Parts: sequence; structure tokens; C-alpha cells
Amino acid sequence: MNQVWAALLLIGIAVAAGRWLNGDTAVLQAVVDSSFDMARLSVDIAIGLVGLLALWSGLFRIAEQAGLLQGISRLLSPLFNRLMPEVPPGHPAQGAITMNLAANMLGLDNAATPLGIRAMQSLQTLNPIKNTASNAQILFLVLNTSSVTLLPVTIFMYRAQAGAVSPTDVFVPILLATTASTLAGLLAVMAIQKIKMDAVIVAWLAGLVALITSFVYWLGGLPVERLSEVSAALANSLLLAVIALFLITGLVRKVRVYDEFIEGAKSGFETAVMLIPYLVAMLVAIGVFRASGALDSLVSAIAAVLGWMGISTAFVDALPVAFMKPFSGSGSRAMMLETINTLGVDSLAGRIAAIMQGSTETTFYVLTVYFGVVGITRMRYALWAGLLCDVVGLTTAIVVGMWFFG
Repeated sequence: MNQVWAALLLIGIAVAAGRWLNGDTAVLQAVVDSSFDMARLSVDIAIGLVGLLALWSGLFRIAEQAGLLQGISRLLSPLFNRLMPEVPPGHPAQGAITMNLAANMLGLDNAATPLGIRAMQSLQTLNPIKNTASNAQILFLVLNTSSVTLLPVTIFMYRAQAGAVSPTDVFVPILLATTASTLAGLLAVMAIQKIKMDAVIVAWLAGLVALITSFVYWLGGLPVERLSEVSAALANSLLLAVIALFLITGLVRKVRVYDEFIEGAKSGFETAVMLIPYLVAMLVAIGVFRASGALDSLVSAIAAVLGWMGISTAFVDALPVAFMKPFSGSGSRAMMLETINTLGVDSLAGRIAAIMQGSTETTFYVLTVYFGVVGITRMRYALWAGLLCDVVGLTTAIVVGMWFFG
């Protein structure tokens, strides 16, 4: 991460200096303004997380005291014992990981981040070298950055607002791209950690594929208005059901739910404040790289190489989404909307941009938040495994988009 962070800043500064020497007098001010804006945004993000982290940390405290997480862990121990052998059977981390991945699959971003932080903190209690990512933490992070998204409703709504003829026609391509990303990350980490593929793991993977297939069958044919209604109702009802389950179980088992919630919420507040330095470092570097024009230059260079090789460049206009996605969710979303507004929501580039947006998570942001909150500075191969997921997911998005709509 040291080299990547420094490279983003230095490349951005070098590109900005080159443009200034060529007569672009405004570029230096744009880069400086972007660095200040990103520093402010870092604090805004951390403050925005305070309430969410306090809420979910409090609820998780109740679930822990009521024994719910241990119950989930025992249920999933056959799988986790193989994927994360250093995590003891029944450890609360297994329950936290499960709930985080479930929230990601359902598109519950507001719940997924606090749950993911809680899972990382639980895994950190088992980590023998506190500043270095453990095998279990790396596997969890890779699964998180590549998490399958079953309900990309936000993308459908953006397409509907832009006047798409069929806003949900990217549904199946998104599922294919995000599934490819997840499988690539899981198999890569299993290979590095020498985890054997046995019948239990195969059965769980088969179950995941069956779940995705059932969602495609159930939701794929619905109109966007109905799809939005059904998916929102499903996600919200599950979220409220989880909260109710925590509280009811706590009351039945004589847990002082209010007192435990307050204790957990206090730790959530402290966690959010700890994130600010890590967010400032990463977001400022991303802002400098983008404002300098380095991203645009990279896209232009790729287009020139593809043209020289005789390869179709029809998807090149969507590449800014691909390059921004590992760094910033809001940045890649802005790039997607810009592509849609410029070239048309039903253009090939507009559809591929939407598929890219739903194919992977923001790797650098997730690494910054999840590792930063537990003080990990040596990430080992976590960054490269996460970027592999991005490459596979984004490449699949291009291939599937060309296949479906080209």
C-alpha cells in the first residue's frame, strides 16, 4: 500500500506538471482544490459513519450477549472450518462475517459497512501479529470487495431515470460479472493459502449458484417499478427482522438490551473517529490522480493501443468507470452517469458502464476502512487479490456486455 499510495500522488503531480508546462494554467489549481475537497470528504464520510457504526455496534453487542452470533457460527462451522481454519469453531467472527456478506448481497450498504468492520474487529482478536493481515482477514476482505450483489436496484433506478427502454436488461449481466469476480477472488485466495476444495465447499458454491439462478428467475422478468418495490420490501423487511430477532432473543435470555446497546454504540463512535486519517490519505491521493488528468490519459492510451491492434473500441467510453471503481464508489457512479448522459443510457457504452458499476466493490476504500480500523499496515497479498477480483469482474462486464448488447 505504501508504493500504491505514493504512486497515485506522484503520478498525479507529474501529469499535472506536464500539462502546466504545455500551457494548461488551471490544472495545478484544480489538483490542489481536489486534494482539499477530498480531505473534507474524508471527514464527512467518517462523520456519516458515526451513527451507523454506533447503531450496528450496539445491536451486535446485544446479539453477542444473547449468544446469537455463536449460534450462527455453529451453523456455518463446516464451511468456515475449511476456509478459515485458524478461526475456532463457534467464534463470533463467523456470525459477523455471514451477516456482512448477506447485507452486501442484498444491497444494504448502510448495514454492510458497520457489519464488516465488526467482523474485521472480531478476526483481529485472533490475529497473532496485530499490524499484519491474517489469512482469515485477507479471505474475508477479498470476499467483501467482490461480494455478489443480488439486488442492484440503484443501478436500475438510474437507468430508469435516464429513460432506458428496459432498465433491468443489465440484471443478468451484472449477476454474471459479480459472480465471476467473487469466484475468482475465492479461488485465488484458496490457492495461495493452500485450502483444498472438498465436497463441503463445492456444495456451498453450488448453493450460491442455485440462489443466484433463483433470483434471476424470480426477479428477472419484473418491470422496473415492480422490481424496485419487491426488492426494497425484501431488503427492508429482512433488515427489520434481524433487529427484532436481536432484541427479542436478548429479552428472552435476560440481556439488559438498552445498557448493552449503549456500551456497543460507544465503541462504534470511537471506531468512526479512528478512520479519519486513513480516509484522508487514500481519498486525497485518488483526488490528485483524477484531477491531474492521469485517468483520462490512461483511457486514451488504452483506446489507441486497442485501435492499433484492430480490437473493437466500442466499450472504451465506459472504461473511466472501470478505472475509478476500485478507488471510489461515488467517483465510479459519477463516471457511469456521465457516460449514460453523454452517449445514451441504451448505448453499448452506457450499458457496459452500468454492468461495471455493479460488478465489484471499491477495493481501496474497503481496504482503507477495514484494515485501518484495526491498525493493520502490512496487507500482504490482500490488495493484489482484491485487484484481481476487480480485473475479473470488470473484464467479465465488458465481455458479457458485448455479448448481450454488442
